[in-house]
Amino acid sequence: MDRQVIYADLKVSTYSGPESSSPSSLPRDICQGPRWHQFALKLGCAGVTLLVLAVIGLTITVMFLIQKPSIEKSSVDVQQNRSETTESPGLSECPEPWQSLQKKCLLFSQDVNPWNYSLSYCSTKESSLLLIQDQEELILIQKEIKDRGINFWIGLHFALPEKNWKWINGSFLNSAMLKIKGDAKEDSCASISKEAAYSEECSTDNRWICQKELNPVINKVCPDS
Repeated sequence: MDRQVIYADLKVSTYSGPESSSPSSLPRDICQGPRWHQFALKLGCAGVTLLVLAVIGLTITVMFLIQKPSIEKSSVDVQQNRSETTESPGLSECPEPWQSLQKKCLLFSQDVNPWNYSLSYCSTKESSLLLIQDQEELILIQKEIKDRGINFWIGLHFALPEKNWKWINGSFLNSAMLKIKGDAKEDSCASISKEAAYSEECSTDNRWICQKELNPVINKVCPDS
């Protein structure tokens, strides 16, 4: 039996490359996105930019507020330094006729009076009768006494209840520091001369020595213009 041969015409399309795989008629907005989406994106970018600027501005403001007290404090310190320069304490000095000795001003009287009068006189001068701190001070004071044989009352008297020498500030005499010559009895007061210290009746007329603290001197300095 004869076989029948059937011929068919096949139309094969020619391969045109990658461009034939993607349709050329796709809408343009598919690649670029909707317009509202683009607008929202731009608006978001603008909002982020404004937020960043706001954060920067807030940071600068906070830093300024933190530094402001320091600047004000520095200004106050400068003003205080100027004031201290304008009126700065210099060396201390004693008014006339007081004499400077260590940290004290001493007044050696020229008049003679009993011990109680001497005590009152020093008080009127905003001072007190001499209180001797130690042997070094005693030696320095005795060097200031020019005339031998002249006694000066000091702030020391014999306290009968305690039966001891007592300074007018309430402390008791250290006998190792100052030796008192003479009898210690009721109504006895102490005086010093160029050579020694003596016990005398408080009614005896003697010179006296007052003491007070040194006064600071204020130096006036013109500030820089």
